[in-house]
Amino acid sequence: MSEIVLVVAIADNGVIGRRGAIPWHISEDLKRFKALTLGHTIVMGRKTWDSLPKKPLPGRVNVVVTRQTDWQAEGAITASSLGKATAGTSGTVMVIGGAEIYERALPLASRIELTEVHKAFDGDARFELDRTGWHETAREDHVTPDGLRYSYVTLTR
Repeated sequence: MSEIVLVVAIADNGVIGRRGAIPWHISEDLKRFKALTLGHTIVMGRKTWDSLPKKPLPGRVNVVVTRQTDWQAEGAITASSLGKATAGTSGTVMVIGGAEIYERALPLASRIELTEVHKAFDGDARFELDRTGWHETAREDHVTPDGLRYSYVTLTR
């Protein structure tokens, strides 16, 4: 069975998105996201796929979970459920959002690569991460050039 890893950035108030976009811009975090996911299978919901600036994300197997049975997109594999999205995959599966996919993948995950954004943001997509049973194994604190504080945190169980 594949290792399932959540890759997520969460604001202090649980916000992960606003109107199909990330409500902050941290270029270093985007570089980290690419480094973490390159060469792996990435699993996302259809709305996350729709929000990508470039589709499919290159150098990765892009799997989109959707209830729309006739939905297709060039460069994406479609799956009707998270279970189908991860079945038959080898190696690490990186779950990249959105909120509903994170909720469903959380019980299956063995690791979370989390970016804590140390500010509250307005948003319509939230992910309240319950850390019960998770152990922090790494933390790096950073600040953007314009003063936004954030931390890279690795959680394992």
